[in-house]
Amino acid sequence: MVRIRLRSYGVRNYINLNSTGRPLLHEHSIEVLKQNDFGGYTVPALGLYPFQWNWDAGFIAAGWAAFDVDRAWEEMETLFSGQWADGMIPSILFWKASDTYFPGPEIWGTKENPSNSTGITQPPIAGVIVRYLYDCTARTNRRLAQQKVSKLFPKILAYHRWWYKARDPLNTGLVAIIHPWESGMDNSPAWDEALHAFPVDDIPPYEREDLKHVNASMRPSKDTYDHYLTLLYRFKAANYDPEKLYWMSPFRMTDLCTNSVLFRANRDMRFLARMLGKKEEVREINTWLRKGKERFQWLWDMDSGLFKCENQLTGKLSSARISGAFLPLFAGVASQDQAAALASNLKLWIDEVKFGVPSADPAGPVFDPVKYWSGPLWININWMISSGLRHYGYNELAEKIEMDSLTVISESGLREYFNPRTGEGAGGESFSWTAALYLAWLDGEVL
Repeated sequence: MVRIRLRSYGVRNYINLNSTGRPLLHEHSIEVLKQNDFGGYTVPALGLYPFQWNWDAGFIAAGWAAFDVDRAWEEMETLFSGQWADGMIPSILFWKASDTYFPGPEIWGTKENPSNSTGITQPPIAGVIVRYLYDCTARTNRRLAQQKVSKLFPKILAYHRWWYKARDPLNTGLVAIIHPWESGMDNSPAWDEALHAFPVDDIPPYEREDLKHVNASMRPSKDTYDHYLTLLYRFKAANYDPEKLYWMSPFRMTDLCTNSVLFRANRDMRFLARMLGKKEEVREINTWLRKGKERFQWLWDMDSGLFKCENQLTGKLSSARISGAFLPLFAGVASQDQAAALASNLKLWIDEVKFGVPSADPAGPVFDPVKYWSGPLWININWMISSGLRHYGYNELAEKIEMDSLTVISESGLREYFNPRTGEGAGGESFSWTAALYLAWLDGEVL
């Protein structure tokens, strides 16, 4: 992790400063995290997302660390208290009852497992964030930082081992997702072809809660949701047995986001393992890194100059051009030539919109600037892409993304996502990871 000095006070509306010289939105961001704090965990948004989400928890912890590092550690500790016996961290932990989210715990039916949760997972950002928290804490108390890491390290390692055992049984070096929700990018165009290649089952009737909070035009369609639920009910019928799910799922993708995050988390876990003196674990992680780096090259599309997701059932790369294409920079697996091609493509994307980075190619046929992961700008993706660009030396482009992010937040508030053409916010309001990453950026931290 490196510290940077953003020209953040040049962003419009930053003239409204408090007595400490901080933007007033800094105080509001802290208020949002405290408002969404349910006692040891932070919900992404009141009403719309009333539980603890796996990768949200990581980004949120980075924000807590800007003003309360103890609370940041607690966020991660609470998340891992919901770890399943096999090592998986579910995508959602249903700590307290709520009737404002579908599908809730009564649909998933995982009560016989260690936690009341979903039966699938999300991109494993935890290892990255725990390294981040270690660096934040070690500046003032290295002993405490080591103690915190030593408690979480074996749990995160078990989670990574689960990924390779359950989602890479052929030992290729890259893992699969078996449900679009596992990617964190639910309705990404990268899933369209694979998701609609199998028929919808005769699923029970349902009522979506998300449409009570957000305009339907901004959310996945009913047909897409029917496919989501078809997968859910099939997995439930198999009792979420990981040895069955990989082979039985009609949706099996090598996701760029998940694999980039896992690879980066492995790098950070290797650092932590060395710090803790765990030589055997270092060797194990090195094997994952070696195989993963080699296999990532299978996802490189030379014609487009982008990385692409792979449909494991057909062996073909997705034609979709999504923001996940730039996350191998965050992982550190791109060659210098590939990084140059990615930076060139990214500039073209940003030139097509007012604010980068759109979640899909704005010149592409399926781009929709307000529809969830089919076009909008997402702050967490920008945070990772800008970090990757800086590590490859593309500091100007990274700063452009950082400034765009801070500008849309300052002008449209702490929204879930943003229209890249106008900067208008959409989705959930008072959104936790937007508040958190705003704080992390102002604190000058880059992963």
